[in-house]
Amino acid sequence: MTQDSARIAPEPLPPGTMVDGYRIVSKIGAGGFGVVYRAISPTGQEVAVKEYLPGALARREGVNGAVTVAPEKNALYRMGMRCFLEEGRALAQISHPSVVNVLNFLHANDTVYLVMNYLEGASLQEFIMTAVGLKNPKVFRESTIRSLFDEVLGGLRVVHQHTMLHLDIKPANIFITEEDRAVLIDFGAARNVLHNDGKYLQPMFTPGFSGPEMRQKGSAIGPWTDIYAIGACIFSCMKGHPPPDTAVQDGAVRLRQYLQELRAVYSDSLVDLVADCMAITPTRRPHSVYALQKMLAPHEFVMEDSPPPPPPPQVANPWSERIKAFSKRLA
Repeated sequence: MTQDSARIAPEPLPPGTMVDGYRIVSKIGAGGFGVVYRAISPTGQEVAVKEYLPGALARREGVNGAVTVAPEKNALYRMGMRCFLEEGRALAQISHPSVVNVLNFLHANDTVYLVMNYLEGASLQEFIMTAVGLKNPKVFRESTIRSLFDEVLGGLRVVHQHTMLHLDIKPANIFITEEDRAVLIDFGAARNVLHNDGKYLQPMFTPGFSGPEMRQKGSAIGPWTDIYAIGACIFSCMKGHPPPDTAVQDGAVRLRQYLQELRAVYSDSLVDLVADCMAITPTRRPHSVYALQKMLAPHEFVMEDSPPPPPPPQVANPWSERIKAFSKRLA
């Protein structure tokens, strides 16, 4: 991520703005590449609308929603817009309950928009934060982790079968719906590898969740990069915080130390799986999502939970109730 993209926040469309028949209700979130809104479709359906608006390249002026781009940045802006639209079209071909569903494409205000299903719920990151606050012996039960990521991997496997990569898998981009369904969202860093002739646009990366190859010039990026991120997400569910960034000095050493500590809490097989996924050398990682699914398949755990002593009374917390319900379903 460049300093510019991190520093410049795109100006969102105001509530009530109409975009090709869709009425903007509110902003859901924003990042370096654009803004996501809650909106109402022409048929009255509640949807999410993602606007391509890279803060380092464009800005919005006035109240009419129009986007302006400096002449010297126009070529890069247009190239990014084509990638954004191609990724949306590719996602629209995927029908899987664990992959966000693209419903429509819009062109307005000299930019493009993706219309997606609106999901009620919260990110895995929010669940992790709440679980840490419960101060239980384990952040998540091992059976919960295995079942949760079996759902995620089912969606990721289909994404890879469509020759796509996600490249920004992290707890904030795994959404848990009100129906307790895990969904991969925010493919904003993804690249369709079929149509780039081997020339990759350098994606954004998240320290701790991005394989070292994402910052090594000339290193190949592929399905193994998403597998690294899956291991990092499982680590977060076990430890309650992101793993060390293995691309920096002593990061790999610190990761090994953490994994050794986790052997006192989780089964060796789950810790080994995380270690394999997060191997520095991509060829040492599981060679496919399918192979990883087989490694993750629930089985009898030597260390699986004996009932812990009852925790001290806690103040009622709706998030804690959702954590308990979610864990109970997946246990």
